[in-house]
Amino acid sequence: MRILLTVNLAWNILNFRMGVVRALITAGHDVSVLAPGDGAGLAAAGVRHIPLEMDAKGLSPLSGVALTAQMMRHFRKERPDVILSWTIKNNIFGAMAARRVGVPFIPNVSGLGTAFLSGGALQFVAQTLYRRAFRSLETVFFQNAEDRDLFTQRRLVRFEQAQLLPGSGIDLTRFIPTPLPDTAPVFLMVARLLRDKGVVEFAQAARIVRKTHPDATFCLLGALDADNRSAIPETLLREWEAEGIIRYLGTAPDVRPHIAQAHCVVLPSYREGAPRTLIEAAAMGRPVIATDVPGCRAVVERGQTGLLCEARSGESLAEACLQFLDMSPEARAAMGQAGRARMEEHYDEKLVVNAYLAAIDRAVR
Repeated sequence: MRILLTVNLAWNILNFRMGVVRALITAGHDVSVLAPGDGAGLAAAGVRHIPLEMDAKGLSPLSGVALTAQMMRHFRKERPDVILSWTIKNNIFGAMAARRVGVPFIPNVSGLGTAFLSGGALQFVAQTLYRRAFRSLETVFFQNAEDRDLFTQRRLVRFEQAQLLPGSGIDLTRFIPTPLPDTAPVFLMVARLLRDKGVVEFAQAARIVRKTHPDATFCLLGALDADNRSAIPETLLREWEAEGIIRYLGTAPDVRPHIAQAHCVVLPSYREGAPRTLIEAAAMGRPVIATDVPGCRAVVERGQTGLLCEARSGESLAEACLQFLDMSPEARAAMGQAGRARMEEHYDEKLVVNAYLAAIDRAVR
């Protein structure tokens, strides 16, 4: 079959979806990706990249109409047998375009986004778009049960449409356990520098913890995202660095060396789908600290694989960090081992691949 994947950046496929891509290619399918961004890495993996022009963050209704029309043109030209989609705009406007050209479409709701969670007019518009876009689809994937239940309760999808996935899954042969470092404690946060990810709370917690544990290091790995409405200003980041509470690591093509150097991985996000950061950390045997919110609490087993804290509270995050620092090396190691075991049981990439193969079979039969 000809299978088309669409997402808001080609990078997303390369970093999170290659397990599915490789399985489709191995099965003999022709795979192409419709997305903005650099497609060189996709070409190296044997995947054809089709450039897509879109504003991933804009909210203009006219841009949505234009994106739908552009996707319709691509779908007609490429003539795929089925389309797989991730990210909000590709899911919504891709579903609308696919329905108009008569191509099966399988979206993955990997997060709800600021517009959906903001309340008021923006939330109403987002819900209306989801309801219209998804109404005729056979399968809609969700990455945690709370997002799935929210969509079904608000009648954005029917219960029989909604299928649950363990996030993007994790390649357990690539992310393998490593011993905890024999160094002063390192807390690592891996995320885009957005307020919604809890970056401000991470800095607040670092300030509190370092008053009594000055040897603890709080590292931040991720891109400055100036185009996003909740982006952390670079000036604020530099103030944290000058104060000595945050060590900014910039970005990295491979997070594994940074996870290996950390004792604990932290994600104080306000809401997630199935946070890749926590899954990768647990697969490498790292205890985690996350907020008690949808997505995060689905990945973390409280007290067993990690600790949970309140969202939007630097003080609560600091308390969790201090609790971790009070744990013995043996207890930290045991928590990391429990995390690895949980990933092996529930988050193996093979589970995601099998779910997609079954959904494609249902869509095209």
